[in-house]
Amino acid sequence: MGEKLIEVKNLKKYFSSGIFRKSYVKAVDGVSFEIRKGETFALVGESGCGKSTVGRCTLRLVEPTSGEVYFKGIDILGLNRELRDLRRKMQIIFQDADGSLNPRMRILELLVEPLRVHGLLNGRGMAEALRLLELVNLTPDLLGRYPHELSGGQRQRVGIARAITLNPEFIVADEPAASLDLSVQAQMLDLMKRLQGEFGMGYLFISHNVNIVRLMAERIAVMYLGKFVEVGDTRKIFNGAAHPYTQALLSAVPTTDPSARQNRIVLEGEIPSPINPPSGCRFHPRCPEAKAVCSEVEPALQDTGSGHLVACHFAS
Repeated sequence: MGEKLIEVKNLKKYFSSGIFRKSYVKAVDGVSFEIRKGETFALVGESGCGKSTVGRCTLRLVEPTSGEVYFKGIDILGLNRELRDLRRKMQIIFQDADGSLNPRMRILELLVEPLRVHGLLNGRGMAEALRLLELVNLTPDLLGRYPHELSGGQRQRVGIARAITLNPEFIVADEPAASLDLSVQAQMLDLMKRLQGEFGMGYLFISHNVNIVRLMAERIAVMYLGKFVEVGDTRKIFNGAAHPYTQALLSAVPTTDPSARQNRIVLEGEIPSPINPPSGCRFHPRCPEAKAVCSEVEPALQDTGSGHLVACHFAS
């Protein structure tokens, strides 16, 4: 195993809600994980389950309510002015390239901006910009253009290039291919895997697309209403998911094999509110296998063998 890059312990993020009566949206409610050098650890789940909040709290772009976050043993949440220097080693690829690229800046300016902010420009902006464009398979003629003059795939490649400008060791990839068509998605994923192989970066890969996660990640965590319900090796989970929610997610994955019959698990009911989550297991109101204990006692993540963790009273 490679060097441990990221360690997150019991991370929580509650957002205040309401004017006259204060309540809290429990976006992330006690998750723990670690990521090693050269490894891709993925978060998967329905929209609104807290995946992006986990990524932003890990980088301290959003201040966690409580918990611990370490980068190579350094307590990120305990840093003040030192955090600026540490950010050179931790970057993010945003889901929305249109929203993350300043429309008033040309591509050359966007690529060298991280170097300027950290005082590393030293007159080598053009050379670095050309190097970055080559890494992400873009042509030099794009340097003088604005983001709106590029295609969606080109803008996302610029976002990836900007994220690796400072040679980071860890990247949060928040739905990096969600807004792209399938052919461009494949190019983006191949590019990310190639760059990871060249530079040994660790990825926190966030996606609702389990097919993409299957290709990208060595380990995955399945999230539901701010909590991990299953964590483990990607192949083991895809070949034998233990939690009913994970089983439902995987049953919805389309297949290209017309002879393969799929027993689709259709979940009934609405996703509960994160302001007032259900007692016991948060999934029990929609779980087809729920028993009385599920509404009374919250299951802890238990190791069912070889690091395969499941939060279910009846998982084996």
